[in-house]
Amino acid sequence: MRQATITRTTRETDITVTVNLDGTGRSDCLTGVGFFDHMLDQLSKHSLIDMEVRAKGDLHIDDHHTVEDVGIALGQALVRALGDKRGIRRYGHFALVMDDARIEAALDLSARPWLAFEVEFPTHKIGTFDTELVREFFQALSTHGGITLHVDKVRGVNSHHIAEAAFKALAKALRMAVEFDSRAQDALPSTKGAL
Repeated sequence: MRQATITRTTRETDITVTVNLDGTGRSDCLTGVGFFDHMLDQLSKHSLIDMEVRAKGDLHIDDHHTVEDVGIALGQALVRALGDKRGIRRYGHFALVMDDARIEAALDLSARPWLAFEVEFPTHKIGTFDTELVREFFQALSTHGGITLHVDKVRGVNSHHIAEAAFKALAKALRMAVEFDSRAQDALPSTKGAL
């Protein structure tokens, strides 16, 4: 079973993340940050990864620590659930459109974290949510999930659409990468013999 639970407790946050890579996209995410919960729901739904997130953070300061630490815990949960990565496709990519926004995401579950995030937002806020936190989440996920991740905005004028398209593009690419390759069962997707 490709499932994992990670608990992360600091002076700033108390977070538990559970994932099932072979799920149906069922999500139950409560972070105290409404827009972020909406994005996590999109990530779960479109990756088909069941995801439960419980986060209590220092929201009286701002949303930063909660968003970043959820990214850290989710990345760690993905690593644990993937195990040695035998039989997976490893790579994923998707070009996703949402109304005015077109976002492309490409990733490699390489254990070599790298984030290229070429996404600009026309506004600093989506409701009360700081748009700069989208990048912070992607950075934390990439670093702690060992993911080489490139996210590029091709176009977009609405900040909500841009952010949502980025999370959905990530989800679709992640779905592709974690799926089993029927032609390479039990094989590591690397000539090195390890990932």
